Amino acid sequence: MRVLYITLIVVLVDQISKLLIKGFNIPFLGIYHHGMELNTTFEVIDDFVRFTFVENPGMAFGLDFGGKLFFSIFSIIASIGILYYLYKVRFDKLLLRIPLALILGGAIGNLIDRVFYGVLYGDAPLFYGKVVDFIDMKFFRMEFFGYRLTRWPVFNVSDIAVTVGVLILLLFHKKITENSYIGERILKVPVPELKSSKDFFASK
Repeated sequence: MRVLYITLIVVLVDQISKLLIKGFNIPFLGIYHHGMELNTTFEVIDDFVRFTFVENPGMAFGLDFGGKLFFSIFSIIASIGILYYLYKVRFDKLLLRIPLALILGGAIGNLIDRVFYGVLYGDAPLFYGKVVDFIDMKFFRMEFFGYRLTRWPVFNVSDIAVTVGVLILLLFHKKITENSYIGERILKVPVPELKSSKDFFASK
């Protein structure tokens, strides 16, 4: 389960970056960081990459298909499911385990925002927090149904981890499933060998 170090790194980088953007206050240590004002922007690489502080009540890249509580519960269930599956395939290929660890890290990173940020910042109860997004990248110009897309929806480190993990699974799906540990276990189910028709009828 060493791949869980990848999960831990994703969560740490994600949370540290979000705290630097949103700001934090640790009174007993005398540490205070103001962070960015909500909906403000500053350029990192000209206009191509910007940091734009927004808070997202929904899924990755600003998608919203339900309430905040739904997403919090869904994230918890998904994280537990991925962790359990990682345990089941702990002897399988790294090409399977690494993307799963990335996806798990991304799920936990955004889950922390949804579950705890509302309480920590005093603006929402437990499970009703908003996800901090801030990476704002320019996108090649695209038009469809009268809508012009020039920039990616604002995202965060967790979103990157989930996206990269899913892409690896999709791109290398065939290679991952070939001679996989689970596949071998299924194929190795013992089948009784019958040497003659007498054996067949004797087994009835």
